[in-house]
Amino acid sequence: MVKYEPEVFLHGGDYNPDQWLDYPEILEKDIALMQQAHVNAVSLGIFSWALLEKEEGVYDFSWMDRIVERLTEAGIGIILATPSGARPAWLAQKYPEVLRCNERFVRQHFGRRHNHCLTSPVYREKVRAMDTALAQHYGRHTGVKLWHIGNEFGGYCYCPLCADAFREFLKEKYGTLDALNARWWTGFWSQRYTAWAQIEPPSSEGQDSNPSMMLDWRRFETEQCRSFIAMERDAVQSVNPDIPVTINLMEGFLDYDYFALQEAVDVVSWDSYPEWGSGDDVATAASTAFYHDLMRSMKSQPFLLMESTPSQVNWKPHNKLKRPGMHMLASLQSVAHGSQSVLMFQWRKGRGGAEAFHGAVVSHDGRSDTRVFRDVEAVGETLQKIPEILSATVKARACVIYDYENRWALEGVEAAQKGHMQYLETVMSMHRALWEKGVSVDVRDMREETDLSDYSLVVAPLLFMFRNGFEDKLRVFVEKGGTLLMTYFSGIVDGDRLTFLGDAPHGLTEVLGLRAEEIDALYPQDQNTCVLSDGTCCTVRELCEIPRDVTAQVIGRYGNDFYAGLPCLTVHSYGKGRAWYLGAKLSQTDLMRVMERVCGETDLAAAWNTPLPYGVIASRRGDYVFLQNFSGREQKIECSGTFRDIVNGQCVTDTCMLPVNGIMILKKA
Repeated sequence: MVKYEPEVFLHGGDYNPDQWLDYPEILEKDIALMQQAHVNAVSLGIFSWALLEKEEGVYDFSWMDRIVERLTEAGIGIILATPSGARPAWLAQKYPEVLRCNERFVRQHFGRRHNHCLTSPVYREKVRAMDTALAQHYGRHTGVKLWHIGNEFGGYCYCPLCADAFREFLKEKYGTLDALNARWWTGFWSQRYTAWAQIEPPSSEGQDSNPSMMLDWRRFETEQCRSFIAMERDAVQSVNPDIPVTINLMEGFLDYDYFALQEAVDVVSWDSYPEWGSGDDVATAASTAFYHDLMRSMKSQPFLLMESTPSQVNWKPHNKLKRPGMHMLASLQSVAHGSQSVLMFQWRKGRGGAEAFHGAVVSHDGRSDTRVFRDVEAVGETLQKIPEILSATVKARACVIYDYENRWALEGVEAAQKGHMQYLETVMSMHRALWEKGVSVDVRDMREETDLSDYSLVVAPLLFMFRNGFEDKLRVFVEKGGTLLMTYFSGIVDGDRLTFLGDAPHGLTEVLGLRAEEIDALYPQDQNTCVLSDGTCCTVRELCEIPRDVTAQVIGRYGNDFYAGLPCLTVHSYGKGRAWYLGAKLSQTDLMRVMERVCGETDLAAAWNTPLPYGVIASRRGDYVFLQNFSGREQKIECSGTFRDIVNGQCVTDTCMLPVNGIMILKKA
């Protein structure tokens, strides 16, 4: 892997000059505007295959040469993309196998992005040839700083090639059909397979009732995507192995396991499009913070914000403008969590196509005296003022477990709140409870490489599945002095989605000092309570787990129903550590109360040591504290000590006012 160490914060975004080749004056104007907006990096060529290779095997880089040279002369670095995210029409016409089959096993027609089969040998061959030609032409150009592989990978293919590859994947994993039948529990509903050829990709047209099969299908599709990315990486780095490679990931995307995809790249980047102004900017900021932490945690290193909008998008039901100050606040929030860039989609709005009205730095009027342009200019200027933060890192002593395979397993579980277990939402609510306290958080999964030894607190919500012996890691973590917080419906199934036989949570009943016996799913109109030992009454909705054989200390008991008085919040000493167990789903406010208690027995340090108003969040990166106001109103901040605002150089003591959507970056004076 190539270590990615930019010399400056990258500022810029997606640039599509291939849409403007008939307007030569646009390029010169764009470069002047980029310099005015302090742009130092652009992504180039993401969807340019049809121009780079107009007919098979005939490459034309002349138009891109002119643009690369002008950008380089202007001091604007290039994030050069491989154009595999959208194939040209001639390729689809000549080789129809490169197009996907849908879930009904019907071949798709040319169009859209990502309508290609990642298994197809022809598609891989043509992409490899295109990438190699690009690398041979630009791979040693001084202006090219980073490779951008494809674009927003997603979706599945159900073609015969994928079906055959899926069978080979299963043969390698299980070895024999007897082993597969045993691990898929095919005795249920007479689903036993007696020949490999009988296995088809799961779909609503056929087999969609075997959860173990569905899990393996998603693992297979993840591996197809990972190997495709690795193929592209190897093609471009074969010419110059010193240029790092990235892919742009997306928010709560479920198709692939992102922890697996990151193995194929040098640096993680992602596309962030929060719905600011949708009614609760604190909740929106909490969600965005989770994804920033997730992306940073994947490789335990800084990440890149590859796409964000300077104003609005055009593909949501309600495309609201960013309010004054929000572009700066959202951009620097990413920096607070470890980003080394603020990159945007898009630089200039196109005249046509599906994204002609997507927000951009430069609109159809081509002006620089707009509110949006000034906002972008201000962010670029600010990034130039804080170069010292580039090498600072986020150091977390707390982590939240978020596992894609566990999410896949829970998505189709026919139990409790069927189809509504809300795993991601539960993980994010736990993360938010720490984020609001100003505690830095990593996000980890259950892969074999996951190491918990550096943490004081591990939060493991809704771990329905235990895989790779993760329960042993949790037990050792507590035994050696760590604090663990687990929740209901954990330790039920193994990595093949077969239930464990014996008490739950599997392997951790001694650690937790209880066993989970039943889980009650409440109707939407129902609610219960959890009465804490100090008399606080917390509201419980949706899920209530009933424990038995409780030897742990009881912190909260159910207030209603036939299990009134039974424990729903406990803590148990085990070895040198402590294990908390929350058996009920609480509101965010009540979860904050619980997290306050849990954190009270750890050595976790908050980023800010005086109370902050609701909606004002403190995040630490190295020695720098980012105070961020998502509350929607001006807020008074109490300071303990003297700080320097490194953006404007002013000293901050005693109290200060933080405006609506305001942000300060403070360092102890």
